[in-house]
Amino acid sequence: MGGFDADVADAPSVLHPGLLEALAADLAALNYTVGGVADFVGQEAYAALNRDQLVPVLLACEEELRAADPSPLVVPILLWLVGGTLTQDQLNLAFPITGADGLQALRLIDPMDAPAPDTLRRAAVELRPYSSDADGDLWVASDLGALQRPGVLRHDHVLGIGGASLTLAQITVRPRARTALDLGTGCGIQTFHLLSHADHVTATDISPRALAFTRFNLLLNAGPLGIDPRALDARVSLRLGSLLEPVAGQRFDLVVSNPPFVITPRSTEESPEDQFTYRDGGLPGDDIVSGLLANLPGVLAEGGTAQLLGNWEIPAGRQWDERLREWLPEGTDAWIIQREVQSPLQYAETWLRDAAENRDRAAYVQRYADYLGDFASRGVDSVGFGYIWLRRTPGGAPAWVRCEEITHEVEQPLGPHLGAAIERGDWLASVAPGGAGTAPGQDGTGQDGTGLDGPGLDGPHPDGPDRDVPGRDLNWEYLLVAGDVTEERHQRPGAEHPGVILLRQGAGLRRTTLLSTELAGFVSACDCDLTAGQIAGALAVLLGEDGPDFVPDLLAMAGRLVLEGFLIPAP
Repeated sequence: MGGFDADVADAPSVLHPGLLEALAADLAALNYTVGGVADFVGQEAYAALNRDQLVPVLLACEEELRAADPSPLVVPILLWLVGGTLTQDQLNLAFPITGADGLQALRLIDPMDAPAPDTLRRAAVELRPYSSDADGDLWVASDLGALQRPGVLRHDHVLGIGGASLTLAQITVRPRARTALDLGTGCGIQTFHLLSHADHVTATDISPRALAFTRFNLLLNAGPLGIDPRALDARVSLRLGSLLEPVAGQRFDLVVSNPPFVITPRSTEESPEDQFTYRDGGLPGDDIVSGLLANLPGVLAEGGTAQLLGNWEIPAGRQWDERLREWLPEGTDAWIIQREVQSPLQYAETWLRDAAENRDRAAYVQRYADYLGDFASRGVDSVGFGYIWLRRTPGGAPAWVRCEEITHEVEQPLGPHLGAAIERGDWLASVAPGGAGTAPGQDGTGQDGTGLDGPGLDGPHPDGPDRDVPGRDLNWEYLLVAGDVTEERHQRPGAEHPGVILLRQGAGLRRTTLLSTELAGFVSACDCDLTAGQIAGALAVLLGEDGPDFVPDLLAMAGRLVLEGFLIPAP
């Protein structure tokens, strides 16, 4: 299938390669970087900008303009981050190689015929600095947001660097990959990151404008990204189309997606032009997410993985994860973490505000009512949001599904911690009886065996030890307490023994788990002097436990601690 290479008139232009090189040189000379802007306006003002508060940055820029010799860095900040106006002369001074005419040719400022030196010019797009651990200082073009331009967002709005895209980049597990897919690329942020560890990336979107922005961003940052601008297809293929249609018949080692998952009321009168394409996939309810969970494994190579963000409806009287489990095809490993839950009212308010629809009072009232009616028609009690990791189960191994709710703050970037957890799960499966054994948190029936679906404090399974968590064959393995783990003991004044013993993680998912006395004793002895089986046997003798289940049950609970990262296999 051919790549997307059309010129889109209302998106940044790549028709002038020399101007792209000039712009990159001017931006670098200005120190228009994350660090440069933060130092210029002040860390507190820059933090406010990332909360969509422009005023502190605007005030810092206005103060600089009153100086006798203002820094030229004020120009791109006012132009592209604040949405202000600059004169033709100011632009020419700040961009000596590109010039104001070059910025216009690249469609980064609004067009104008033969402007005078004092003519005020306005940005056509946002061009924001971005810092990547893999690639260093970059720049990302997208549409101006609601704070920079009045009115409701255009329906083909191309979203820039937002909380969701940053979250996906931070949670992605990044193995070396031959082929990767960025499904619904938007302005191309995920493709930037994929290029650091994938030989070739395919980026798809239903919006021609989004693909045009992505191509511009790739070519503007060709140097840091290691791309030959004359041979973009050697590293990146841009494909136009809906969801998986542009890659039918292909297989990928890794797929990432921040899909248009926002649940939106449907209408028989609506047309595609009525939808906000950056967030609305045009399907009713949570069909976008259910369809992706069902179909993404089909585009994965064996052992290939996918990570995405999503919303899902939670009907009254059902557990949050019931429907998600039903969507998964056979032969798919899945780890789903619910991070947030909103009521229908909260959900409506969030997404109406997101597109600035609250600026039109009459339309806002009607759309709010539409949201509530839509949820009521399906008996929706609440809406969940979270992270989804999928894997096409390698080598015919038993598939596993793990669903848990973690609403407290976690460490970012989370991807390395998730990757380590998956490796521990695979290790546990490899030492279980028979060599393959039971996969992490899975009893082979599609039900989570960890008892981790409650928020906050994780404790022993209410029905007893987690027999289906791998670990009953840890007898000959040496375990260590992870370096970020601490122990807390709480007891009443004068009590002989603590009433509560907690393990806490300082990194990753930052779990807290409740320990029994015997499990606390087991953990304290995990220092590589004894195997897990020897520790469990010694505790049985010490505590006078001679029943046949004590040691297996204790090792099963130890396996759970390995799965969660409190204990780790000795190197």
